[in-house]
Amino acid sequence: MKSNIRSYTNLGAVAALLTLASCNVQKYQAPEAELPENFRDTTQLDVAQDSTVTSIAKIPYRDFFTDPTLLALIESGVKNNNDLKVSIKQIESAALSYNRAKWGNVPNVNLNVATASISRPSDNSLNGLTFGQFLGQRYVEDYNSNVSISWEADIWGKIKGRKESALASYLKTQEAAKAVQTQLIAQIAQGYYNLLMLDTQLDITNQNLKLVNNTLRMITKQQELGITTSLSVQQQENTRDQMLVTIPVIEQSITIQENALSILTGKMPGEIKRTMKLTNMVTPEYKSVGVPAELLSYRPDVKSSELNVRMAFANVKVAKASMYPVLNITAQGGLNTFNFKNWFDIPGSLFGAAAGSLAMPLINGKQLKTQYEQSKIAMEQSEINFKQTVLVAVGEVSNALANIESADKQELVTVGLVARSDKAVTTSTKLFQQDMATYLDVITAQNNKLQAELSLANIKLQKLNAVVNLYRSLGGGWQ
Repeated sequence: MKSNIRSYTNLGAVAALLTLASCNVQKYQAPEAELPENFRDTTQLDVAQDSTVTSIAKIPYRDFFTDPTLLALIESGVKNNNDLKVSIKQIESAALSYNRAKWGNVPNVNLNVATASISRPSDNSLNGLTFGQFLGQRYVEDYNSNVSISWEADIWGKIKGRKESALASYLKTQEAAKAVQTQLIAQIAQGYYNLLMLDTQLDITNQNLKLVNNTLRMITKQQELGITTSLSVQQQENTRDQMLVTIPVIEQSITIQENALSILTGKMPGEIKRTMKLTNMVTPEYKSVGVPAELLSYRPDVKSSELNVRMAFANVKVAKASMYPVLNITAQGGLNTFNFKNWFDIPGSLFGAAAGSLAMPLINGKQLKTQYEQSKIAMEQSEINFKQTVLVAVGEVSNALANIESADKQELVTVGLVARSDKAVTTSTKLFQQDMATYLDVITAQNNKLQAELSLANIKLQKLNAVVNLYRSLGGGWQ
C-alpha cells in the first residue's frame, strides 16, 4: 500500500514538474530600435516631423501621383508585373505551410483498409516445428484491417514554436510582396519621369538646332559678301553637327526607357504614349514625413526584418524543446484473424492496443545542443540585421530630404540662368546682325542657352526622383 502511495506521489511530482516547465515558456518581445525623435534635418525644407501629422507614407499611390498616364502605368505594373506575381505566389505557399503547422497538435490518424500476408517458415526452424505441431500446417495466414492513432504531447512548446515560426514566415512573405510593390511603383514613376526628361532634352536640342541653323545661314551669307571668313562658317557647322550627333543618342535612350517601362508593367516592349511635358509636371506633395518611429509600421523591409527576429526566436524554442523528453501516445484497433473466412467476424476478430512512451535523448553527438546554440546565434544575427535595416531606413529618408533641398536650390538659380541665357541669345543675334558682335559671341550664347535648359530639365528630374525616393523610403505606395 505504501509503495502504491509512493508511486502515485512520484507520478504526481513528475506531472507537476512537466506542467510547471511547460508554463515557463519565454514570450517573444520585439527587438528595440534606437530611433531619433526626428529625421536628420540640416536642410531648410519646411517639412512636418510630428507624430500628430499624417505622414505621406499613409497616402495611397493613387492619391500621391496625379498624372493619369503615370497612374495607368502603375496600375498595369501592380496588376501584371511578374516579379510581383512571384511574391504573391510566395504568400500562397507560406499560407499553406502555416495551415499545415496549425495541425501540429492534432493526432495523426491512419486507416489500414486491408493487409493480407502469408508466412512459410523452414521445416527445421523452431517456428516451422511449432506450426506443424499446433496448427497442423506449414504456413500461417494473417489478415488485418485497423485504425492507428499517434499523438505527441506539446509539453515543452515545440509544436507551438513551429506554429509561431510558420506564422512569422507567412507574415514575412506578405511584407516581401509589399516591398516589391513599393519598389515597383518607385521604379515606374522614376522611369516615367526620366522618359519625360528625355523628351524635353530632344525638344530643347531641336529648338536650339533651329537657332544654330538660322545663325549658320546668316554667317554663310556674310561670307558670300566677304564680311566674314570661312572659319566662322566652319565653327558654326561644327556646333550644328555636335547637336545633330546627340539627337540619335537621345532617341535611342527614349526607346530603351520605353522598353524598360513596358517590361515593368508586364507588357511587351513598345511605345509609351504620354501627353504631359516635364515642365508642366506637378511635384507630388512631400511636406509631411512623420517621425522615424513610424518606419517600424510602414516600411515593409523593416517589418520583414523584425519578423526574421520573431521567426528566429521561435526556432530557438523548438531547438531547446528538442532536448527535452517527448511524450508519445499511440493506439490501434481493428480486425485481425489467421483465417480469411473469420476476417470480418465481429466481435471475434476485434482487437485493440494502446501505449504511451516518455523518451529523452541522451547521447547524440551533441547534435541537439549544437543546433540549440546555433539557433541562438541566428537569433542574435537577426537582431543585428534588424537594427541595421532601421539605420538604413532612417538614412534613406534623410538623404531624400537633402536631395530635395539641393534640387530646390539648384532650380532657383538655374531658372534665372535660363532666362538670362535666352535673352543673351536674342541680344547677341541682334548685335551680330548689326556687326557689333562676333560669331563667337553668338555661338557662346547659344551653347550657354542649350546647357542651361538641359540643366534645368535634369534638376527637375532630380527633384521628382528625390520625392519618389522619399515616398518609398517612408514606406508608402503598397496600400
